[in-house]
Amino acid sequence: MTMHKTVDVNVDAMIEDLRTLVEIESPSRDLDALMASAKAVAAVIESRLGRQAILVESEAGPHVHWSAGGDPKVLILGHHDTVFPLGTLERCPFTVEDGHATGPGVFDMLGGLVQAVHGLATLDDRSGVEILVTADEEVGSRSSRALIEERALACGAVLVLEGAADGGALKTGRKGCGTFQVSVAGRASHAGLEPAAGVNALIEASHQVLDIAALGRPDIGTTVTPTVASAGTLDNVVPAEATVIVDVRVETADEKERIESAFAALAPHLDEAKIAVQGAISRPPMPESASAELFAVAKQLLPDLEGKAVGGGSDGNFTAALGVPTLDGLGAVGGGAHADHEYLVIEVMAERANLVAGLVNAIRNT
Repeated sequence: MTMHKTVDVNVDAMIEDLRTLVEIESPSRDLDALMASAKAVAAVIESRLGRQAILVESEAGPHVHWSAGGDPKVLILGHHDTVFPLGTLERCPFTVEDGHATGPGVFDMLGGLVQAVHGLATLDDRSGVEILVTADEEVGSRSSRALIEERALACGAVLVLEGAADGGALKTGRKGCGTFQVSVAGRASHAGLEPAAGVNALIEASHQVLDIAALGRPDIGTTVTPTVASAGTLDNVVPAEATVIVDVRVETADEKERIESAFAALAPHLDEAKIAVQGAISRPPMPESASAELFAVAKQLLPDLEGKAVGGGSDGNFTAALGVPTLDGLGAVGGGAHADHEYLVIEVMAERANLVAGLVNAIRNT
C-alpha cells in the first residue's frame, strides 16, 4: 500500500510512547489508575503536539480533551481505559518481538491513540482538530456520552481510533449493543418436605432463557445471547431468586425497538413468579451509510483498504447515530482484543499514522 503523500513518522518514538501508556495500567472503574493513565495520555499529547490537554473529571475517571484551536472540523476519538485488571502487566509485560508489540491494551486501543498523535504531529497546521480520550468506553460510556456527542456535533466528522478489523480493514458499520438483566422472584421451600409449596425461580428462569433466545434473528443481524445465570442457595431449598444476563446486538433501529419492547413484555410462566427487567440497547447501531463518505476518502489515500461491518460496539455508535460522519477501526492493526495475547503489528504503524493525517487534511479541505 502506498499513500499519495508520505511524511516522516518515527516508529521508535511511537513504540516508546506506547510503552509509556501500556505500562501505566488503566482498568475501567479504577479511579486512581485512570487518573495516572489520563495524566500520561495528556503528557504524550502535549509533548508531541504542543498546547495543553485538559482533564475532564467524571464519576468514571478523567477524560482527556485536547484542541488545536480554530474552527472545529474533526474529532479524533478514543479511550484510555482497558479491560485488564491491575497486575496483568506483571504477567503480560510490554514486549516488542518478531514485528509485534504485545501488552495489555496495546491493540484496544492505546496503539491507535499513539498512531493518531504521531500522525497529527506531522501536520504543520493542526487547526480544527480535537482529540477526546475517554475513561469509560469499556464499561458503556455512561459518563462520557454527553461530551462525546457534544464534541462530535461541534466538529462534524469523527475518526475513531479503535483497532482495525481482521486483515487491517476499517470498521464501516457496527451493530447496536446492550445488556439486559432479567430477575426472577419465586418463593423458597424445602425441596424434600414440601417442594410444591415453593415457586421455583430456577424453573421460571429456564422458561425465560428459552423465550429470550427465541428473540434472535441472526438472518438480519440480531443476536440475543444469554450469557450469565445464577439461582438458588442450597441444594435442598427451592430457589427463591434467579437472574439471567443477556447480550444483545442489532443492526437497525427497528430491531432495537423490537427487542426492547420484547424484553419489556416478558411474562412469567409459573403462577406467583414475578419478573423484573433492567437494561437497554445502550449503543445505537452505526449504519454503513455513516462511514461511506469518509471511507471513500480513506480509499483515495490507501486504495487497497477494505471496510467491514462488525458486531462489536464503540463510541462511534453514538456519533453515527447523531448523523455525524464517522469512520472507525483507524487504530492499530493487530488482534487479540481483551485477551492476554493482544498484539499490534509494528510495520503498519507509520502507514496508519499517515492515514489519520491524510484524512484530517482532506476533511478540513472540504
